[in-house]
Amino acid sequence: MLELNARRLWTPALWFTAAHTHRPQVERSEGGFSVMTSELVVHSGACHCKKVRWRVKAPARVVAWDCNCSNCFMRGNTHFIVPSEHFELLGDSEKFISTYTFGTQTAKHTFCKVCGITSFYRPRSNPDGVAITFKCVDPGTLTHVEIRQFDGKNWEASYAHTGIASFSKVKKTSSNVQFDICYN
Repeated sequence: MLELNARRLWTPALWFTAAHTHRPQVERSEGGFSVMTSELVVHSGACHCKKVRWRVKAPARVVAWDCNCSNCFMRGNTHFIVPSEHFELLGDSEKFISTYTFGTQTAKHTFCKVCGITSFYRPRSNPDGVAITFKCVDPGTLTHVEIRQFDGKNWEASYAHTGIASFSKVKKTSSNVQFDICYN
């Protein structure tokens, strides 16, 4: 586990400076078993120019995916996945969104027409969910991010191996508490 502080941190997927000390703890995972028990909270976020704004219900501790497919690799996108019903686009955001598709046309790569940032999209791995770019979440509600690798260059094998499809399913909750047992 890596705790963020005022030092600059650089890994292939992320960087932070003293101005970003409010960001969550970040941990990289290469495999194994983890259990997360998290209360669902409301996160807000946006693109760079704030024309595309949204709210999402998710735990304060999330698993984010660092994908090396041709699109995610070029954009440097690391995202966590939520069920579609936990995502809400706000205001007139829809008029500022453009969508790019390729290959199977299943993934809907949305981005802001003004600033070009992908703050969320509909992933091929989870067409029933929404992928949220964790760096686009407003400060203060994410407390921990575990980063797992998704081998998008070998998509079918990685999809079968990682269990990523389960992340867009609504989990059984008790008093708004979510229990996830994740096999990697």
